[in-house]
Amino acid sequence: MPDAGGTKTAMLEIRDLQAWYGESHVLHGVNLDIRQGEVVTLLGRNGAGKTSTMRSIMGIIPKRTGTIRFEGKELIGMAQHRIPRLGIGYVPEERGIFSSLSVDENLMLPPVIRSGGMTVQQIYELFPNLKGRGSTQGTRLSGGEQQMLAIARILRTGANLILLDEPTEGLAPVIIEQIGVAVRALKQRGFTILLVEQNFRFASTIADRHYVMEEGHIVDMIPNDQLAQNMDKLHSYLGV
Repeated sequence: MPDAGGTKTAMLEIRDLQAWYGESHVLHGVNLDIRQGEVVTLLGRNGAGKTSTMRSIMGIIPKRTGTIRFEGKELIGMAQHRIPRLGIGYVPEERGIFSSLSVDENLMLPPVIRSGGMTVQQIYELFPNLKGRGSTQGTRLSGGEQQMLAIARILRTGANLILLDEPTEGLAPVIIEQIGVAVRALKQRGFTILLVEQNFRFASTIADRHYVMEEGHIVDMIPNDQLAQNMDKLHSYLGV
C-alpha cells in the first residue's frame, strides 16, 4: 500500500491494527498516517471497517492489537476516558448530541481539555444556522442543524484531531455544501480531520488524500489530485 508520502511526522500513525468485537475479527492490519492540518477520508463499502477504525482510535473497541500513536503517545492500552483529553474529538454517525438539551447547553457541556478551542461566537460564525438558536431544544433542530451542533460541540474543547463519521448522510444537498464549507474553514484554522464518507464526490471537494478500505484493511491510498485518473478503480472499490 502506498504511504502518505512526504517526510513530515504523522500526527496520527496506525500500524498493523487488529480489532475484534467479541469473537468477530473486524480489522485486519490497518495501516495509515495523518499529518497535522490534513483532511483525510476513509472510503469503502458498508462493513469495510471504516467506523471500526474510528472506534478503535477512541478506545471504544477494547480488544485491539498493533499500534495507534497520536502525537507520539500510544493509545492502545490507554484508558478510554483519557483519549479525548489528548485532543481527539469524535463525532459519531448517530451525531451524539443531547436531544433534550438546548443548543447552548450542548455546546457548553463538553469540558475544555486544552487551549486553542473555538469560542461560541466563532462557532456561530462557522455554523450560522445555529446562531440565534441557543435556547432551542436539540429535538427541534433539523437533521442538518443537529449535525452542525454535533461538530460544534467538539470545537470548543481544544481538540485538534476531529474524527467525523458520515457527516453528510441523509442530508439535503444545500446542507452538505454548508458542511463542506465548514470543514474547509476548519482546515484553514489548522484542524486535522479524519472523515468517514460514502459520498466521495463530497469528499473530493475537501480532502487531501483518500484511504480505501476493504474487508477490514487498507487496500489503496489515492491523493486527491490523482482522483480523476483513478475514478474507474475507485468505482470498482466502492461498487458504484
